[in-house]
Amino acid sequence: MNWKKLLKMAGIVSLALMITIIPLLSAGCAGTEEKTLKAGFSICYTGVAAEKGRPMGNAKLDCMKYINEELGGVAGYQIEVIWRDNQYDAAKAATIINELIAADCLMFTTNSSKMMASSMEIANRAEFPGFAVFSSPVCTHPPQHIYAQMPDYGDDWAAFAKYYLENIWQGEGRPKMALHLLNNPTGYGAQDAALVLADELGIDIVAIDEHTATTTNEIESLTRIKGLNPDILYISSTPQPTSIIVKNAVELGMYPGITIGCGHASLTSVLIELAGADTEGVYGVYPTVNWGDDVPAMAKMTEYCQEYHPEDYGNMDYVTSWAEGLIVAEILRLAIENVGIDNLTPQAIEEYGFQKLDNFDVGGLHGPVTYTSGDNRLSKSVRVFQILDGEITPITGWVEAPLIPYEFE
Repeated sequence: MNWKKLLKMAGIVSLALMITIIPLLSAGCAGTEEKTLKAGFSICYTGVAAEKGRPMGNAKLDCMKYINEELGGVAGYQIEVIWRDNQYDAAKAATIINELIAADCLMFTTNSSKMMASSMEIANRAEFPGFAVFSSPVCTHPPQHIYAQMPDYGDDWAAFAKYYLENIWQGEGRPKMALHLLNNPTGYGAQDAALVLADELGIDIVAIDEHTATTTNEIESLTRIKGLNPDILYISSTPQPTSIIVKNAVELGMYPGITIGCGHASLTSVLIELAGADTEGVYGVYPTVNWGDDVPAMAKMTEYCQEYHPEDYGNMDYVTSWAEGLIVAEILRLAIENVGIDNLTPQAIEEYGFQKLDNFDVGGLHGPVTYTSGDNRLSKSVRVFQILDGEITPITGWVEAPLIPYEFE
């Protein structure tokens, strides 16, 4: 056989070996590909609720950085964050939830009740579990695949109403309350609780007014309310519109005089920045500790906040979402512990992660996190605060928030 034939045969053999080896090498690469735990975040980074969404988004991403880089992830696996800016827009939120499902995320979270209300029909139908940091009763009643990180806006109203009756009200008969509500689940959650509980508690609801997230003046609605001579003005909204309502109440001579209470979506340092001294004495309900409180998670959270987002220091919305990140990690850890890394699906995450939460401590940042059958609120305690000398100051210890018997269709 001449040398040309030998070279040709060698080439054929080499090509055959390459064809054989390449798939083996590819299989070897696939076999060693590092697995990650995909978590989806729908965040209101921009838009009309950015004063809340931005610090919350910063906090959860900072917490993910801490978990991945300092703690080595969850059970040795990195959390792969897939996040989108929903701009506090219902249509965008619906699009985003489909994107997160298509990206094979195991679970998702939203900042707000409005964004969850816009996402949950798709998520429930796909059995894709998620939780809202700030929630409304409509998100979890009846309980399906959506959860609430903390007590909802209805729980806020109930906690404040009970505190008012026991500690502030000194008149005869029943106090009169006016509700001023953001025209989405943030406001409607408080209304839902008031309609169920007000008569039983002994409170007369004399007005229910709504406002938009972009309102610039509520003099007209407050003038009507003033004519009803209420004892309480309860606002369930976000900081910007709440600041407008409080300032207008001062302009009309309603406040000081009546008591003003706020749900937890309003009660942040941003409210004080926007309304200034007019907020002095305003009450509110919030489901976390305050900055500087002596709890285990405070030091690490403060370290990351001051290093990466110092502008958020003092904003209690950052606290809520640092705790959110810890809960996401615990849900993933429990699921891995129960079914193993190779068997993770959204359904497994829900059954063996969400529904195995049992007294999980978020470093003391809010109440313990427990799943209770029939109650998709994961933490169930709040505190009452008052703005005193320009500071949001706790005036009660933890107050349990019993499940309210809503009857949504």
